[in-house]
Amino acid sequence: MNPFQSIYELIGEEKISLLVRYFYEEVEKTPQLRKLYPEDLIPAERRLFLFLLQVFGGPTTYSEERGHPRLRMRHFEWQIDPTMRDHWLNAMLTALDRLKPDQQVKELMMGYFIKVANHMINHE
Repeated sequence: MNPFQSIYELIGEEKISLLVRYFYEEVEKTPQLRKLYPEDLIPAERRLFLFLLQVFGGPTTYSEERGHPRLRMRHFEWQIDPTMRDHWLNAMLTALDRLKPDQQVKELMMGYFIKVANHMINHE
């Protein structure tokens, strides 16, 4: 693995799209998460896909369309406590396991997701 390559360059857009699909399959199976989303998940899937593309070094379409990510602000309407964080993180890490990226890439992505999930807690 070249240390100067982005995750986007290492796994590509198709794998990021697959990760998002796997994640939302887990959301569908997790009532605590599913209740946070509208019936139609397609807009949420697109936003997460564009966000992850950008975060992992790809196109900046997310910011071009929606402005700065401001994750905590955008999620403030939901009470995210450590239990909810765990539901979200379990869904994302299960999706990541299904994706089966190279171990080094997986560890980088896991580190990012754990950091973000912890940062999103807004309620104890």
